[in-house]
Amino acid sequence: MSDNNTQDSEHTAETDGGVATEAYLDKEINIFKPATPFMRDHLRMIWASFIAWIIVVFGPTTATLLAPDLMTGTEVLGGFPLHFFLAAIFTPLAALLLSVAYAMQRDRLDSKYGISHDQEEDTEAGSGVAADGGEKQ
Repeated sequence: MSDNNTQDSEHTAETDGGVATEAYLDKEINIFKPATPFMRDHLRMIWASFIAWIIVVFGPTTATLLAPDLMTGTEVLGGFPLHFFLAAIFTPLAALLLSVAYAMQRDRLDSKYGISHDQEEDTEAGSGVAADGGEKQ
């Protein structure tokens, strides 16, 4: 097995052919002051998704701490306590829906700024680099 910490000059890794990012490579990346409109919109989307995730994940637990009688005394779907229903069914389903919503918003954002993730096929068999930076096998 070869040592992964060293590289031969003939096996230098190339880019994986992803999105051209020359538009903001020379800009400093700062999450509090985005350099480009794409970064600004993407960061806004990430923060909105993060806040929604916090509400979905920690909301039922916080509600149970603040109003234990209401959350444990209310029954839904044939006898389940409300706190159990929210923690066992609502939270995982809402987290899944949040991930779908993020993917849809990101696709909209990519099309708005003309970002394409299509890759061109290599003409030579075995040439190129895998997406993780290693050599294709």
